[in-house]
This record gives sequence, structure tokens and C-alpha cells, in this order.
Amino acid sequence: MMIADHAAPVVSVLRQQAIALFREGVAASDPERAVTSALAGRLDAIAAARRVILIAFGKAACLMTRAALPFVRDKLHCAHAVTNQENLEDIEGVHVIAGGHPLPNEGSIAGAYAIERAARAAEPGDLLLVLVSGGGSALICAPAPGLSLADKIALNDALIRCGAEINEINAVRRRFSRLKGGRLAQLATGARILSLILSDVPGDDVGTIASGPTAQPSATATEILTILDRYGLRDSLPATIRSQVDHLVRDQAKEFDHVENVIIGSNSISLERVVKSARASYPIVVKAGDWLSGDVSEVAETMHRRAIDASNQCGGPIAIVAGGEPTVRVTGTGIGGRNQELVLRFALRNELTAIKRPWVFLSGGTDGRDGPTDAAGGIVDPSSTSRMRNIGCNPRALLENNDSYRALDSSGDLLITGATGTNVADLQILLMR
Repeated sequence: MMIADHAAPVVSVLRQQAIALFREGVAASDPERAVTSALAGRLDAIAAARRVILIAFGKAACLMTRAALPFVRDKLHCAHAVTNQENLEDIEGVHVIAGGHPLPNEGSIAGAYAIERAARAAEPGDLLLVLVSGGGSALICAPAPGLSLADKIALNDALIRCGAEINEINAVRRRFSRLKGGRLAQLATGARILSLILSDVPGDDVGTIASGPTAQPSATATEILTILDRYGLRDSLPATIRSQVDHLVRDQAKEFDHVENVIIGSNSISLERVVKSARASYPIVVKAGDWLSGDVSEVAETMHRRAIDASNQCGGPIAIVAGGEPTVRVTGTGIGGRNQELVLRFALRNELTAIKRPWVFLSGGTDGRDGPTDAAGGIVDPSSTSRMRNIGCNPRALLENNDSYRALDSSGDLLITGATGTNVADLQILLMR
């Protein structure tokens, strides 16, 4: 990770502590450890299966698959894993495919076909082991009949750029898929299905994570139309999708008694680890709600106000921690991500009303990637915006162009971790001395 050379020793210490806490939060939802623990408690179900068909998709697909193989190898019929390029690795006996993220690509199509064929091959007495992690919605792309990859990309891009919440995005996406919204589970109705899931959504709703391929869908056709209208998307979508939107009907109720969905890692688990670890050095640890959401500008304002209030009311070291996924409305041509924009907005807000003690604010994606960049997020301190201006950058102008990456890069405030192998949304850590 990048740590700039800052003059104030206390700020340098705070930055190191924030990064260490972030690392601990990421480790708390380690995919291999979570899968091992879950399968160790289900040895009887594995032993009872005639064959095991393993399919994995998401940013942690390879790590989860590697952890599962020792438990199922003796009965393994076939295994397929679809992940993003950054987390791709060869696994003996497993067909591993690189899909696209955040937008699906031809690899996503190929991965979806492989998974679809494997699920269809399941027979009575088989166990279909499904390993799901964040990013799965884009990484397996199975457009509904009549739709193309270009149609799905256009839909996905419009949903991401309009500022919709993750649960709204997934509710719409799963309506236009052959696998999402429980359709994967329906392909293997003769087999038992065990789905182990790393959650990156609020409330750990199995119908939302990766668009719920093994979960009974909850959103109705009316609710899908409401989401599209809320963000003014209906008229801007490709004609092929608009024609299907106009004829959306509720899916017929199907049985899901053959499916067990299990959450094995989540943002809340990671956040609790951060809280516990922070208490070793910070007498006051404030957990800022169960899920940080909403427009990034409002979230930055709220986090800064919390910092001001806590600083005024309490003496001594203070830690404020949160988890979730703010949203960004993209109107400019720059590059960045929600975490980078959040910390930049926080630093600029502090210019107007300064926190009267040393502080740092970190926001990072647990997968190690924030938007279409190589950064997990950013980490700012009281002098961040001054450093930007000192080398000729205008942070406010860059923010208006959604160019937070360039601003943070100029001040040495990018959080660079590389791919982590997990994905349980974002973590925010604010430390004050």
C-alpha cells in the first residue's frame, strides 16, 4: 500500500493504524477459511451425495474453490470457476474462466454457459455445490432469450452510472437473465443444492448477492418498473430491453426446498473485526450504523459531521468505523470510484469546517478495487488538499469531473492493495487523536 511521506509524525502513525485495521477487516472475511468452516460442518451431506458438481463465480471464486476441493474431490463430477482477471489462477481439475467486471464481457458469456451446462447435468442424488462471491452478477452473464451481451452491458452501465443502490441494480439485472433470480437453482431441481455465499450487500439478502442465482426472487415486475422510472432509465435502454420491459410479468412461483443458502462471510463480520481491533488503541470506538449507503456527497457530509461532534464531545483517541457502499452519480470524464470520491469529498469538507485534532479517513473496497482503477480506495488527512494544490492540482475541479483518482494520486493518498480475493463491500475507518 502507498503511504505518503507526511511531516506530522502523529498523522503518519494514524495512517499506518488505519491501513492495518483495514487489512484486518479484509482478513475477517477470508474466503478459504469461511468455506472450510462451512463444509467441515456438512460432511454427512457430502458423503450422502452420489456425485458433486461444483460451480463458483465471483471475485473469490478461485480461493473458495481451492478450499472446497479437499472436501469433495472423491465425488467430484465436474468443477467450473468464473472470476475476474485479477483473481484468476489455475486450479488442477477445475475449468477456470476469466469474466468481465464491473461490466460483463465475452468471458462472462462463456462462464455463464459453462455453469448453465453443469447445473443442467445434475441428476437426482447429486449435490450441486455453488460458491458465490461479490461481482458474480457481471462475471456470469446469461442474457434472457432475445437479448445480447451488448444489451446487458448497456443495462448494467446505465444502472451503475445513474446512482442506483446495489439492491436496485441487482433487482433489475436478474429480470433479464437465464441464471439470476433463482433460475440457476431451477436448472437442477433433481439435485440438492448447497450455496455458500460471501455477502457484499446490506442485510446479507441472498436474493440480492450476485443477483440471487439460487434464491427465490423477491422483487415484483411492478417494483422493477418503479426502479427504472425512478432513475429515468426506461427510455434510454436498448430497444430489445424496452420491448421486454413493456411485457414484464411476475414469474410463476417455484419450489426452492432443494436449496440451502448459507452466508459464510459479510461486511458485518469484517466490520466487527475492525471494531474489536480498534478498541485496543482507541478507548472510544463509534460504529456508524449497520450499512453506509446513499449518495457519496451526503455520506461524506454525514461522516464529517460525526467526526466534528465526536471530537467536540470526547477527549482522547476516537475511532469511527462504518461499512457499506455509497453511490456515485457519474457525470464527468475522469476516473475514480466511490471510495476515492468519498475521501476526497471528506477532505474538501474539512477545509470549510476543520476537525481540531489530527485525523485520517480511509475508505476502501475489500476486493482491492474501487471502480475501474487499480486502487482499493483512498486515505486522506488534514494536509491532503494542500498537497494537491502545491503541485498544481485543483481538487474541486477534479472532483466535479469525477476524477478523484488523479487528485488522490497527486497527494500520495491512493490506497493500493492489489486483488484481495474477497469482496464484502467497503470499509470506512476514521481515526482521531
